[in-house]
Amino acid sequence: MTCKTSRRASFQWASVWFLLIAFIGIVSLPASATDIKPGTRAGVLQGALYRIDIPENWNGGLVMVMHGYQPVGGRITTPMTAADATQTFLKQRYAVAQSQYASQGWAVGDAIADTERLREYFIRTVAQPTRTYIYGFSLGGLEVAASIERYPHAYTGALITCGGTLSTPEFVSRLTVTPLLAFDTLIPGILPDLAAPGSPPVVPRDVFAKALQAHPQQAAVLEKRLQETADTLPGELWLYYFALREIEQRAGGLPLDNRQTVYHGFGDDAAFNRKVHRYAGSPAAIAYAQRNVTLTGQIDTPLVMQWNVFDPTIPERFHDIYPEQVRAAGHGKLLTILAPVGQTHCNFTDVQTDEAFETLLRKTGAVD
Repeated sequence: MTCKTSRRASFQWASVWFLLIAFIGIVSLPASATDIKPGTRAGVLQGALYRIDIPENWNGGLVMVMHGYQPVGGRITTPMTAADATQTFLKQRYAVAQSQYASQGWAVGDAIADTERLREYFIRTVAQPTRTYIYGFSLGGLEVAASIERYPHAYTGALITCGGTLSTPEFVSRLTVTPLLAFDTLIPGILPDLAAPGSPPVVPRDVFAKALQAHPQQAAVLEKRLQETADTLPGELWLYYFALREIEQRAGGLPLDNRQTVYHGFGDDAAFNRKVHRYAGSPAAIAYAQRNVTLTGQIDTPLVMQWNVFDPTIPERFHDIYPEQVRAAGHGKLLTILAPVGQTHCNFTDVQTDEAFETLLRKTGAVD
């Protein structure tokens, strides 16, 4: 072997060793998590505030958090305020990353894109996590379900609490419009046209409350059918109307066609269906709702779900819709439904959140 050949061979072996060492370094990066400085990192990614919290003695794992519905115009703090469950994950020594999203209201599209962008940013700027979980509550539950369907290999497991896990078209139709149409049919003359561009963005809660008080028989029908109480129904009707108008602004019209819908459970069904207001909706808005977002139940990620015993915002009749989709898609083995706890929407103690997360960790083999 000539000296030149020998040098070439040595260079090639050196290159192989360099690449091997670099590869080992990349693979073992989370093992050196103790070298990463703990604390909060905050900033803006493509118009969305974010925060990353890294605990002392970080275990190399990551939890992405997706928050619930925030009304347009709601107060935003800088740096971003952490979700309540953040401390639960930090105590387990997981890093936590969460986005404020680039918009408020029905920000489902932004939420999915901004959270995925933040996950990739974490990998680039902190480390490749050993395990990555995703957690969402309320509307964040819909966004988590959509995220694990869209990015099946990004997450080790998912946790959803008090989730509004209905596809957007169904959310609009069954959760927001049906209660409003029922109120309008049983107590007419109060609500404006739901599809008219000039209708007000808000109907005050007191307007609903006074109308319901003045019509106790009709109020009782609504409370029973909608799984509400006299105390909760006015506030939920206010919220549904407010959310619907914001969705309409975002979608460019009413994303609903109820001309063939048959309603039931509001007293005399035949009379109700003759009187109920019918809407053709906007084709473009309907298409927008389908894109943002329609769930399929096709998941490859272990999923743990839990609701509250009484949830006036996401009533019990909606709790099993996504689990049934998952089972129908043949992925029931990946699904764990925990017994409901607590009263009112998203009312979980720190201990209950910790227990739900522990269940997910066991499902994914992170703990014995």
